[in-house]
Amino acid sequence: MPLPMIWFDFGGVLSPPLETLYAAYHRKTGITPEQLQDAMRAVAAEMDMPTLAPIELGVLTEAEWGRRLARVLTDRHPGIDLSRARLETFGEQWFEGVSANPLMVCALRYARENGFPVGILSNNVVEWEPHWQAIVAPAGEVDCLIDSCKAGVRKPDPAIFDIAAKTAGAEPADCVLVDDLAENCAAARARGWRAVHFRDNRQALSDLSRITGLPSIL
Repeated sequence: MPLPMIWFDFGGVLSPPLETLYAAYHRKTGITPEQLQDAMRAVAAEMDMPTLAPIELGVLTEAEWGRRLARVLTDRHPGIDLSRARLETFGEQWFEGVSANPLMVCALRYARENGFPVGILSNNVVEWEPHWQAIVAPAGEVDCLIDSCKAGVRKPDPAIFDIAAKTAGAEPADCVLVDDLAENCAAARARGWRAVHFRDNRQALSDLSRITGLPSIL
């Protein structure tokens, strides 16, 4: 039997937890996580789409999305100070100073060194590519990269799992997703994949070892 292909999510798995990233953005800009998330939802709702779908599918450019965020923030929070926020180049500021999750980066590299094919399956944004790829560069090369903004579908859409498996030349039963969102894990399982719901490093690495047979690095 072939070794399973392990697909790592970027945001919240190979990157620090999303809560940490929102808190860091608050320190950089003064915009609270609640204000930012509310504005993201509002921009998407105007297009009848899930929260980040407009940019993760490339329907809006980063600049247009940023302008819409600014409009919503000023409309909903009169007098809000946006002078420190670079909303039209959001990704550059969002990822500024961010380092990868070292244990999960190590796990990806370790899996590859032990003969497992590895991939990144991420909902991401065209303009953010140089920033997030620089963060995960310590992980080295991957066998396959599936990015929502290029695939034209995003997790948890079942189609993205079919695209990923086909692109990698792998059977669904030979694919394992590591993702911090339960809905993405459920969607992967519904397409015949196995999945590890990432909640913390120790739990995820233990589950990954149990599911794949990859020796634990802990």
